[in-house]
Amino acid sequence: MEIKESGENYLETILNLEKKNKVVRSVDISKELSVSKPSVSRAMNVLKKAGYIQQETYSNIYLTEKGREKATEVYKRHVLITQFLEEVLKVPKPISENDACRIEHVISSETLEAMERLIKKNDI
Repeated sequence: MEIKESGENYLETILNLEKKNKVVRSVDISKELSVSKPSVSRAMNVLKKAGYIQQETYSNIYLTEKGREKATEVYKRHVLITQFLEEVLKVPKPISENDACRIEHVISSETLEAMERLIKKNDI
């Protein structure tokens, strides 16, 4: 089961919160994404059914191996796109971060690879 953009955002957020806090709770995700707790709850149920996370009722959230792979993939796309926008196109950081967050979900692997080649070629 493939997830949508919002699911990818939740996975990436879980990964980042895990790195920062070690433990991830729904309330942390709610604060980080500025969404309601019921929205987080619905999203966690979808991600759990799809096999991306593990969560007991009212407890911590953990990425499964599948979830960690997907979250890492999304995070790497985000970092690469942000780097390209900032260093190649000279887009200011706040704008590049915001744009990368939207682009990362729709960009083709071919375009992403071309961006990476250009960054490496220019030794950026």
